[in-house]
Amino acid sequence: MRHALKISLAYFAAMFLAAVVGCQRGGDANQPAAAVNGPAGAGGPASPAEPAPPKSDQDPSHPIVQVETTLGTFKIRLDAERAAITVDNFLNYVAAKHYDDTIFHEIRSEYPKLILGGGYAANFTEKKGRTPIRNEAHNGLKNRRYTVAMAHQPDNEDSATCHFFINLSDNTVLDYKDRTPQGYGYCVFGEVVEGVDIVDKIGQAPVHDVGKLERTPVETIAIKSIRRIK
Repeated sequence: MRHALKISLAYFAAMFLAAVVGCQRGGDANQPAAAVNGPAGAGGPASPAEPAPPKSDQDPSHPIVQVETTLGTFKIRLDAERAAITVDNFLNYVAAKHYDDTIFHEIRSEYPKLILGGGYAANFTEKKGRTPIRNEAHNGLKNRRYTVAMAHQPDNEDSATCHFFINLSDNTVLDYKDRTPQGYGYCVFGEVVEGVDIVDKIGQAPVHDVGKLERTPVETIAIKSIRRIK
């Protein structure tokens, strides 16, 4: 990653999450990730969709989860209307309390700015994920500031399991562009709707490198729990 300035931004966008190896490779080793590379029946790239109108807190297609961290609490509204597979996957991890006592293990203060978590315990032990899911980045949702997206292996767009990240800037470089592993992008499946000041606070934490992990907070920032509240 330290030679990123020597390569193209497009390539960097595909590679910047390459350090996410443990949780992303979870599940049954003999069961391949979903092989669908685009919308069902599509003959080419999906047309960008218009932003969805604001949703009521009681909308069942847009459940809300509360994320309690050591720096404070924030809420995320999920979008099961646009990213049904991804939201179902995320809520399954939430229900299983997978995210309890995990950490935000990477903070990027340069473009693309984001915070990454969901796959490591406080002692940096990797948590095993389940079977990878289909990438729904073609759903028209963009990696705008405060949106939440799934991470995946750079060479396999259909490899997301439990790692997720929150965008701290409008990271257009991470959006869906084409049906290649490098161009498929990262699926947005929700947005922070309360507590953005906590998200910003996390994003401003000092970082250092620890073993194979880069840009890890000097002071551990733990996710105490994630619970569905609506």
